[in-house]
Order: sequence, then C-alpha cells, then structure tokens
Amino acid sequence: MNKKVVVLGGGTGLSTLLRGLKQYPLDITAVVSVCDDGKSTGKLRQEFNIPAVGDIRRVIVSLSETEPLFQELFNYRFSTTSDLNNHTLGNLFLTAMLNVTGSLTEGINALSKVFNLKGRVLPLTEDANTTLMAKMEDGSIVKGEHNITKSEKVINDVFYEKDPIINPKVLDAIEQADLIILSMGSLFTSLIPNLICKEIINKIDSSKAKIMYVCNMFTQPGETDNFSVSHHLRLLNRYLGKHKVDVIIVNNGEIDEALTQKYTTLEQKDKVKIDRENLSKIQVDIIEDNFVTIIDNVIRHDVNRLAFYIFSYFL
Repeated sequence: MNKKVVVLGGGTGLSTLLRGLKQYPLDITAVVSVCDDGKSTGKLRQEFNIPAVGDIRRVIVSLSETEPLFQELFNYRFSTTSDLNNHTLGNLFLTAMLNVTGSLTEGINALSKVFNLKGRVLPLTEDANTTLMAKMEDGSIVKGEHNITKSEKVINDVFYEKDPIINPKVLDAIEQADLIILSMGSLFTSLIPNLICKEIINKIDSSKAKIMYVCNMFTQPGETDNFSVSHHLRLLNRYLGKHKVDVIIVNNGEIDEALTQKYTTLEQKDKVKIDRENLSKIQVDIIEDNFVTIIDNVIRHDVNRLAFYIFSYFL
C-alpha cells in the first residue's frame, strides 16, 4: 500500500512541489489555503461569493497527467476589454463546477477524473468569506491576503477575521497520514494560513505522522526579511502545537552570483543561509543537497531531486 502524504500550502510553492511528488508511488493529498483575494480569484470571490480558486487551479494542473494542451488551456488567461479580462479559464471552470455540484470539494472531484489527477486536492475550507488578517510590526492591522502581500510593512502575525469551518475531509486526511509536508512558499500568506486553525493543529498533534518542512531558498520581502533556515523553522514551530517539525529539507547548492544579485537588487530577496549553529539547538533532522535549478532565468527547486529525497525518507 502506498504511503499517505498530506501536503499543506498554497501558491506556486505547493504546485511546484507536487509536480515532482506525483512521479512516485505515493497517496498524495494536497491541502490548499483558499484566502487569496487578488486578480481573477478576487473578482470571482466577490461576484459569486466563493472560496479562492486560483491556487486550486495551479495544484490541479501540477497533479494532472493529461496532455500538455489541456493544462495550457486550463491556465489560459483572457486578455480583452470585456469583463473576462484577466480571468483564467480554469478559475471560471472551477467556479462553474462549484455551482453545479454545490461545493468546491465536489467540483474538484469531478474535475479530477477529467484531468486524471495523481492525488487528491482539498480546499482547507468551503467558507466563502475566509479573510486573512495580519498584524504588522508597527501594530497596524491589514485586511486581505492581497493587501498583506502588497504592504511594505513587516508582518508580525496572521489570523483569520472569522475562524473558518475546516473541511472534514482535510481532518480525515491528516489523521490517516504517514507524512505531513509543509510546502515551500510564502510563509505568512500561503503556508501558515493552514496552521492557524485549532482543528488542524489538534489533528496534527494526535497524528503519528512525521512533519517535514521544505525550506525556501530565498527570503520574501515583508514576510521573511533576513531569515536564515532556523528562523523559518522557529516561526513554523511557533504556529504548530505540541508536535513540531521533525525534519527539514534545505538547499546547500551554490547559486549563480549574477542571478543572486538580480534577486537582491530587483526583488529585495536574499539567499536563505543555513545557520548550522542555531539549527543544532533545535531538535530536527536535516536533509540537505543542491536543489537549485534555473528555469527561464528564474531560480527554482529541482522538483525531481526534491521528490526523490522525500520518497527516500520512507525507505
């Protein structure tokens, strides 16, 4: 029987990780935070009173084993002068499926058969009015994921305006998991939104599964400025309950100096340093290797190597 893996996250990081994991004989459940309120997703949430579908779309595409043309079609973004402008076909499709089936979870299930998904995709909640809030370092409160991301202030804490009702299928998946993976990606706006729910933390605490975190390679302005590997780890452990991160995967590969400088200068992002002395004070196993790959002049995790290490963890 394949090992059961639950991956928590959102955004590009989660979909990137899943693209590698689906190549291995694993029973994958991807849990996606649904508090995004920008661009196409934000417009659809406002008009149809639904949870965010944009990250769901990305995850469906990453787990799909259909022809590339269908994946390209699902990600197609309209460019027009009408109300369709900036909407992706996949977001519209998911909105329609939600209305037809009555829930986002059932809509995804229906699409899973069409796209031949290598795993399950579950929204964290079906609540349409899930709004992420942030308390900034200066004490001010910012409402909405889009506004939090755009703010130039430093985030101190995130919470929900109103506690969402957690998808019971998510709680069941965590209960049955052999491994819980916290995906790389934006900590405060993609990953931690999954951990600020009491029911999720209680299930993780009662689970026998190990917790694995795939650490980011670069910091993110406003979220993790000047963060080392141990800073990422301590922040996640702050939001976890009694059960803390058991194993962390980190990149020790060298990154081209010119590309690094581009990230630092243009995007205010710095390479996440492995501070071994601080890590030695935390009870955590460390898996490290060169996970760097360059795609279209953008630094990414090598998902094939990353997935190999995750699968090998079971051996």
